[in-house]
Amino acid sequence: MKKIYAFDFDGTLTTKDTLIEFIRYAKGSMALGLGFMRYAHLLVLMKIGLYPNYKAKQKVFAHFFKDTTLDDFNALCQAFGASSSHLLRPNAIEAINHAIKEGSEVLIVSASIDNWVQPFFPQVKVVGTQIEVIDGKLTGRFLSKNCYGQEKVNRILSLYPNRQDYHLTAYGDSRGDKEMLAFADESHFKPFR
Repeated sequence: MKKIYAFDFDGTLTTKDTLIEFIRYAKGSMALGLGFMRYAHLLVLMKIGLYPNYKAKQKVFAHFFKDTTLDDFNALCQAFGASSSHLLRPNAIEAINHAIKEGSEVLIVSASIDNWVQPFFPQVKVVGTQIEVIDGKLTGRFLSKNCYGQEKVNRILSLYPNRQDYHLTAYGDSRGDKEMLAFADESHFKPFR
């Protein structure tokens, strides 16, 4: 039977939220602080469940990256990945490498934008939130649903629809991973701390 390993990214494979770290890398700490102050009310409402996660995230993302060319954005993502390996948990990297060596399929299933997750793991498939690009520029909107909660399961099923054909092992650390962990044959909550 095929073995598939699905790893959440932020908090599971990393020690910090990479949305915040990517904005800090791209725009600086001052701009990060000012931008988050502008949307603090939405972020608070999101945390207490009164405002959808994807809407808050999309507004913050658009504030910082709307009208950026895709080439410039991807160059930032590559540079961020190359300079941010310190954010990765060493024992999580060992688990990924072990799964690859045994010949299993490995997925990173993340609510983060796949453009900045992929450079951390060029050898594995990243299933993340995708961004809308029109005429070579970011619109600030998401092309796909935010890859969070049930959407993580939906994305796995879109890649591997015949659930009886594989053994799924999932790793996560937050509410956004709950459905993926429940869907798996074997699940690990906060395994790399």
